[in-house]
Amino acid sequence: MATVKHKDSSPYTKPLPPPPEDDFLYTRYEATVNLDPSTVPSIKTIVVALFGAGRAGHIHLSNLKNNPQVKIAYIVDDVQSKWSTLKVYWNLTDTTFLSSTQSDKVFSDERVDAVIVASPTYTHEEIVRKALESRKAVFCEKPIAGDIATTTKMYELADKVGKPLFCAFNRRFDPSYSNLRKEVHAGKVGHVHTIKICARDSPLPPISYLQTSGGIFHDCAIHDIDMMCWILGELPNKVFAMAHANIPEIAEIKDFDTVAMVLSFPSGTIGMIDLSRNSCYGYDQRIEVFGPRGMLQCNDEQPMCGFDSYLGLGGHRKSPIYYSFPSRYKIAYGLEMEHFLQVVEGKEKLSILGRETLTASKIASALERSAKTGKYVDLQWEPHELPANA
Repeated sequence: MATVKHKDSSPYTKPLPPPPEDDFLYTRYEATVNLDPSTVPSIKTIVVALFGAGRAGHIHLSNLKNNPQVKIAYIVDDVQSKWSTLKVYWNLTDTTFLSSTQSDKVFSDERVDAVIVASPTYTHEEIVRKALESRKAVFCEKPIAGDIATTTKMYELADKVGKPLFCAFNRRFDPSYSNLRKEVHAGKVGHVHTIKICARDSPLPPISYLQTSGGIFHDCAIHDIDMMCWILGELPNKVFAMAHANIPEIAEIKDFDTVAMVLSFPSGTIGMIDLSRNSCYGYDQRIEVFGPRGMLQCNDEQPMCGFDSYLGLGGHRKSPIYYSFPSRYKIAYGLEMEHFLQVVEGKEKLSILGRETLTASKIASALERSAKTGKYVDLQWEPHELPANA
């Protein structure tokens, strides 16, 4: 009876506590179920064409099909043997399938509002250019083109025709990363002294992919470079990288599978990136930000979060981390596509700007040069390249 005096009154006599801000999925559900006008799609249908139905293309196809506002008018993919399966599985009865040689039909169709580019890397530039010349909005997996100069021309073309060109740095839309950045910008740790990113790929990509990927710095590290600069709101003035190919097949194609990078920022912040192509235990994605007021972390996530086992004398075991990027960044991919569609409608402004894509590429090139020469590389920036909050 010692605790009877602490008994609360009925919870029905009190207002229900609101969901915490961190439970963003419930907040989105609540807004939809209550028909919050800000979450109801507009009447306008957005007509899209999807180029590429491979690994990334399937992710985007799923998100497009799940959006009631979208009509998929075309899918362009050269593997014709899978057209019928895609049509049946995704119920694409009103979608026209084309090979790349027939893709001009997409650009000449005035109904198409936007083009989604998830085809092989070497095809991006031509698709982006033709889509913009046809005055269509463009969502493109990185890279937009094979070099910085050509990418710059694509952004200039987008400005000229007045259509958005969106480079898909999907990790910016991950809720945990977005929250970490918000906390950093709110000064929760003070001036950041160090920021560490660990990115280890799973599973090991096939050699056929790596041969045309553009190399580990521009294919893989560029995501972490973008994340670091986005979180800090700052660009590095000096970088250094050490890299090695532990896997013989990767050495044969003159690429690396293991990279350690250091980025020095004008404010005094030191950034470190630990990168691997081959993590045998799952898709290892972690960030740590340290400052005089404390530390912020985003740790590995698990598909079976909260499941633990204590069996026999085997000790405490947790479920594995996510296996690869489609599952780990599933939510980020969905939010990324929602943002792009809102931009197409004119309801939001592009959150990833051309100068940010170009600076990430410039830093990746500097790190690659450092790895090959064994020397630090200094970076200088023009005023128009600097972040808006710099």
